[in-house]
Amino acid sequence: MALARLFTPIAVGGLQLDNRIVIAPMCQYSANDGCMTDWHQLHYGSLAMSGAGLLTIEATAVVPEGRITYRDVGLYSDATEVAMARVLDSIRQWSPIPIAIQLAHAGRKASTDLPWQGGAQLAPESPIGWRTVAPSPLVAAPSDAVPMVMSREEIARTRDAFAAAARRAARLGIDAIQIHCAHGYLLHEFLSPLSNKRDDEYGGKLENRMRFPLEVFEAIRDAFPSGKPVTMRVSGTDWIEGGWSIEETCVFAQELERRGCALVHVSSGGLLPAKIPLGPGYQVPLARRVKDAVAIPVVAVGMITDFDQAEQVLASGDADLIAIARAVLYDPRWPWHAAAHFGAQVHAPQQYFRCPPHEVKDLFKQ
Repeated sequence: MALARLFTPIAVGGLQLDNRIVIAPMCQYSANDGCMTDWHQLHYGSLAMSGAGLLTIEATAVVPEGRITYRDVGLYSDATEVAMARVLDSIRQWSPIPIAIQLAHAGRKASTDLPWQGGAQLAPESPIGWRTVAPSPLVAAPSDAVPMVMSREEIARTRDAFAAAARRAARLGIDAIQIHCAHGYLLHEFLSPLSNKRDDEYGGKLENRMRFPLEVFEAIRDAFPSGKPVTMRVSGTDWIEGGWSIEETCVFAQELERRGCALVHVSSGGLLPAKIPLGPGYQVPLARRVKDAVAIPVVAVGMITDFDQAEQVLASGDADLIAIARAVLYDPRWPWHAAAHFGAQVHAPQQYFRCPPHEVKDLFKQ
């Protein structure tokens, strides 16, 4: 039987992955002052045993005001770096899984309450809130406070903060960086004409709207070891007429590729409320459009939950890797079960080698 494409290796820049299953970044809202806690050790420790090809750490703010909530993870101080090192050191004792990190700034969507507390934006004067920043004085929701418009100097400081976080990630031995340029957060806000109404070199025509995200990419690429990949997560469309489009996404992906981007991860939406055609694999056509525009690998994500569905995405050439998120929270052994389904193998701790049923006794790699 031919090996399922899902379990064939792939190179992402200088990083070799054993299979094409990526665990997408998923915010846990469980940090203290930006510092990872025991929850992250439990959470990422479990996912590190999954057998996936790559594990991505959740959206990690590069400055305190770039956090989505006051309980978000950060990588902007010695304390946040030490806390993350503690979690990573624990995982690496027991798992060889490559680990990426998503570096992020929430822009005008920052300073919110926890999702299970309603998730509304907190007022700037709240003891656990702050004033948000954005390319233009436009809100994401009617109840939000108007964000402070970023000056050229603030744009430069934020670019440098991304680079500083990348240097911290390098010291931590992280294998890859994903830059968060999707879901209505700061870099996406600069890209979309719905949120960027600037009249300087960072606004207006597409070339200008791409300028800041490309500057951030270049700064991170310069700060991170050359043999390790820097990748980008994008929203392929705003799903709104006159907003960021898949055609613009393809141009952006090409510009990233020219600058050494190793991979593009294609999601969608998040800028403003929109009518999104939700359904299994609803974002896969967006990934296909980007894949047709670039030569670097492309990740598809979004309601990919079935093993055969994931394999079909790859076999049809719509994407090179698939990312799973909520599916792997529900079933942290999703890659094990996918491997058993296709007669493939995955990495697992030796302590678990006795657990597979007899019919898949060769599930684990020795």
